[in-house]
Amino acid sequence: MAADDRAFCRHCGKQMELVLADLGDIPVANDFVEMAVAVEDDPKVALKVMVCGDCRLAQTVDLKAADDLFRNDYAYFSSASTSWLDHAERYVDRMIERFGLAPGARHVEIASNDGYLLQFSMQRQLDTLGIEPCRSVADAAIAKGIPTRVDFFGRAYADGLVAEGWQADLVTANNVFAHVPDVNDFAAGIRTLLKPEGVATVEVQHLLRLMQRNQFDTIYHEHFSYYSLLAAKRVFEAAGLRVFDVEELPTHGGSLRYFVCRQEAGHPTGPAVARVLAEEIEYGLDRDEIYHGFAENVDRLRLAFRSLLLDLKADGKRIAAYGAPAKGTTLLNYCGVDRSVIEFTVDRAASKQGKSIPGVRIPIVAPEMIAAAKPDYLVILPWNLKDEIMQQMAGTSGWGLRFITAIPWPSVV
Repeated sequence: MAADDRAFCRHCGKQMELVLADLGDIPVANDFVEMAVAVEDDPKVALKVMVCGDCRLAQTVDLKAADDLFRNDYAYFSSASTSWLDHAERYVDRMIERFGLAPGARHVEIASNDGYLLQFSMQRQLDTLGIEPCRSVADAAIAKGIPTRVDFFGRAYADGLVAEGWQADLVTANNVFAHVPDVNDFAAGIRTLLKPEGVATVEVQHLLRLMQRNQFDTIYHEHFSYYSLLAAKRVFEAAGLRVFDVEELPTHGGSLRYFVCRQEAGHPTGPAVARVLAEEIEYGLDRDEIYHGFAENVDRLRLAFRSLLLDLKADGKRIAAYGAPAKGTTLLNYCGVDRSVIEFTVDRAASKQGKSIPGVRIPIVAPEMIAAAKPDYLVILPWNLKDEIMQQMAGTSGWGLRFITAIPWPSVV
């Protein structure tokens, strides 16, 4: 690695040499392009993930600033997914029961999006506060009556909240830890915000499952880090926090929910922590060798996915897609699949309709277009919602519509 290409771990500061995946130049995932804009080369940024040989934190290099990614018009609205809303409501009820949260207990959510979760806390009479850096989704929460502050979270921001009397019984951070460039500052902020016996839950995609299931499309610029328990435990401990429990979740292709408290808090450490650590070590996440083969698997998947779609096009089949998630931008651009192969994609989020996926310029339209156009095949881009999407489409496939997924391996469902 040349001297000017050196990358240093954002947790421990050590120089990194180990490459997990190099996907080349890819557009920023949620920089959707208006259909009226002339077709030209969309801005692209190098997308490479490296692994620290010391603390084992997997992380992007050549990243854009978080201000450029999450301010103003970030287009992801969590409430668009009914299964995610169900997940959020179950979570609130379980936390109230497990930790004995009475009405008036303080619940803070970091990256609260459009209020998809805190609405259920408010219904259960918890004292809630959302912190969300993106104005467009924060405004949606505020319109629902959910107290929301528009800002990035870190230690300095937590100090300000504590000065206002806002120490929390429960802190929720769902799918935000991966989006944070300064992981040490974020973890320190959680410790500051927690009451002495307070609990934070941090939900994040599990690097182990990402690698086992070839989920390379979940690599994009908005994801600065990719966590194993091995790495997350070190980040939390450096901030004076302790992982006392962990739950494995099916969301996003396989996630972990870390239960975190202050190091000196009385929550006993459960057996799941040792069990997950042992599985990660058995797979080899503490050694370099396992990371070397991941890029080869990704390249084989790219070739197989392209061949499947191009063979169908050669047979005269019409192909559309469902969804415009961030993972779709990575998948389609890395695989070189553009609108000459996939005619259009549909998405329920009105904020994405009328735009196109950057780089490949596949138009994003309303779901009603599927029944109108009657394609032969539908590529499900948010494969983590495959069952939900196929259920939604059950009544509109009378012409023989078939489904395609690319992850963990290209196949016709």
